[in-house]
Amino acid sequence: MARLARLYAPDTPQLVQARLVRPLASANDATPAQALDLIQQWLVAELARRPVALHGWAILLDRILLLATPAQEDALPRVLQGLGRSMAARMVHGRVFQERYRSALVADEWVIPCLAWLESAPVRDGLVDTPSRWPWSSAQEHTGQRPDSKLVKEHAAYWGLGNTPFARQARYREVLQAGISAGTADRIQACVQGQWALGDEEFLARMGGRASRRAAPAPRGRPRKPAATPVTN
Repeated sequence: MARLARLYAPDTPQLVQARLVRPLASANDATPAQALDLIQQWLVAELARRPVALHGWAILLDRILLLATPAQEDALPRVLQGLGRSMAARMVHGRVFQERYRSALVADEWVIPCLAWLESAPVRDGLVDTPSRWPWSSAQEHTGQRPDSKLVKEHAAYWGLGNTPFARQARYREVLQAGISAGTADRIQACVQGQWALGDEEFLARMGGRASRRAAPAPRGRPRKPAATPVTN
């Protein structure tokens, strides 16, 4: 089966997951802070070269997660390609990613759940007990525990959490503390893994006319045959 083409639509956020061929360490090992810092630096450098608005990020031991809106169809692929080249040349010395990265187009109402899913990944992996304890993500910035790094360009959905930075940070802390439901997490993961759009029927229909390819899976089964036209004498 031919692999799916990249899914892209103008002015639409993408949730990206790029898995590493070899984890930087296991969950029981000492945290490879130096390697994580280097990857963050290379990511910052690549983003500075491309028209990409980064809304959230997390660098984990076995994968990299991004929520971003690229202004050009090839912008995010080039960011990941450049990051992979830096890692291959200076850290891994070989193939970096297991496969092409996977991504989902994200409707505005799903931006905050996707941010919470992304920034909670270190907790799900057993690396920390709260998202903001993992320095290699945007969680500390979104919760007001780290000064503005100028790396993140907030999406309108985050701005909608409050009228001031303190109000937005307080509300987002509540979102992270409450967490997202298992059903929400499963749907996000399924859309990323399947490389589909994440949103309601209206969003999917809109993406059908704007995206670079089909934005949702085709219905299962064979197309229904039209009813036979009765023969008249």
